Amino acid sequence: MNMEELFNLRYKDEVEALKDEDDFEALGDAKYIRHEDMEARLYWAFCRPSGSHPDQIADSHPLVSIMAFNHSRLSALKRFQLLHPDVISNENLRTKIRNRTRMLFRDLTDNDFRELNLVLDIVPVFIDMAADQLINGRKWNDDIPADDIEASKFLARIESCDDPLIEALQAKLQSFEEFEADELKTFLNRKIEEKERIDPLILEYYREKAYEWLDESEIHVLQKKGIESLVKKLI
Repeated sequence: MNMEELFNLRYKDEVEALKDEDDFEALGDAKYIRHEDMEARLYWAFCRPSGSHPDQIADSHPLVSIMAFNHSRLSALKRFQLLHPDVISNENLRTKIRNRTRMLFRDLTDNDFRELNLVLDIVPVFIDMAADQLINGRKWNDDIPADDIEASKFLARIESCDDPLIEALQAKLQSFEEFEADELKTFLNRKIEEKERIDPLILEYYREKAYEWLDESEIHVLQKKGIESLVKKLI
């Protein structure tokens, strides 16, 4: 967002004069968060030291809400819950939060998909961005698999699943290559209980991985048959 396009700096000197005070942020909040001049509220949303205040995201003016959204340290869900509704409905306004939103969706797709779905309930218009970040976003949390039911809810939002998206989603699912036999049985039994709520693509993936596990395993043949019987129930 180009700051010069949004406001002049008429309040800069005022804010600078407060910076030497020990309670600078508290003084600024008291003076500017509910200031009658939108430009004062906008400038304070930009320069508040600890990131924007929730009340600034919930501001009555979309541009103040946008500025606060972009400078907030709140979770993605809390930000979107507070964001001015015009920003969500207006494409030109949404553009002003696009970069920050991309970063937020990168984190959401890197986690278990619970918050991702809650955010998409609020802003379904960003489903394409969410899919893009799942495919192309840098991954940090390899140890956090997607919840299978939440991943299924996410898939249900996608009009057409192509190979890159399916492969990216599979990479977020539970890996059980290192499972012992009992761990795999426990996992499969849980998936059998949940299977009515899990997308067939995910169940198929787990069936394939389970058969691969069996092919590489040296467990007793009777144990293998027991696991095979569980795998067959994932249909």
